[in-house]
Amino acid sequence: MDERSSRAFWITHPGTGALRAETVPEPATGELGIRALHSGISRGTESLVWHGRIPESQHDRMRAPFQAGSFPAPVKYGYASVGVVEAGPNEWRGQTVFCLYPHQSRYTVPADAVQPLPATLPPERAVLAANTETALNICWDAAPRAGERISVIGAGVVGALTAALCAEIPGTEVELVDINPARRFLADPLGVEFAHPDDARGDNDRVIHASGSEDGLALALRVAADEATLVEASWFGDRQPRVPLGEAFHSGRLTLRASQVGQISPAMRPRWGHARRLGKALALLADHPRWDCLIDGETAFDKLPEAMADIVNGSGLCHRINY
Repeated sequence: MDERSSRAFWITHPGTGALRAETVPEPATGELGIRALHSGISRGTESLVWHGRIPESQHDRMRAPFQAGSFPAPVKYGYASVGVVEAGPNEWRGQTVFCLYPHQSRYTVPADAVQPLPATLPPERAVLAANTETALNICWDAAPRAGERISVIGAGVVGALTAALCAEIPGTEVELVDINPARRFLADPLGVEFAHPDDARGDNDRVIHASGSEDGLALALRVAADEATLVEASWFGDRQPRVPLGEAFHSGRLTLRASQVGQISPAMRPRWGHARRLGKALALLADHPRWDCLIDGETAFDKLPEAMADIVNGSGLCHRINY
């Protein structure tokens, strides 16, 4: 079988990475050969993977679709690759596509594992697709209604995307809360209000927690109105956060619900397979350049082993890798 040369980013030990030469097969029937253009690093999950902090009980659940190796290391991980089809059927060649693939320069996958980008979606922005699918699922779990007051705690990529989607619902009053005052710049392009935790608004009908911190979760409980729903969208990995279920949690009859993109809302599950969800995420990203504010850095693929620690330990948003 003919093969193509490639390079992939591997976490060789927790906190250490390297580029490894690989060969990938030429596509068989029903497969496509992809040349990567960009990939995205969302600091939440990839930081936990980088530091080897995936609990052993979750090793199988946390596997990415085309992951190689095993947690904690060596492992090839990632889920936000944008590339161009360079091998396969003629009708596919030259198309720009999104795939849930690790950081790798070339790869071969089944054709049904990719989604063509809408014509109006720049490939540079499409690295946000996996995060947008997550935000869409969080909205389904939170089930916001027209006119509601909604607080989103944590202005990372997923929190910001979720807040923006909630703000599209008529009459909603959406406040994005973060300890970093520099995140205030997201408010205008995303159509939301912004507040520091000290100034966060109370009496919210829906609260979505996406900060990944104990303090953020405690704040989320405090700003929820009576009978409100709080959706926990953070994943703490091997940490065991304290959850302050005293004070008004019981008297306010709050509902605390988990959200995880691997298991979507039962109300949507029968009709929304993965391809449909990812297609909708790409369509949402294509609708407006406002989403570009969520990508705040980029690194050449060749430099990724040296740069990865700073990327995942930093306080930025989505980081784009260019091939």
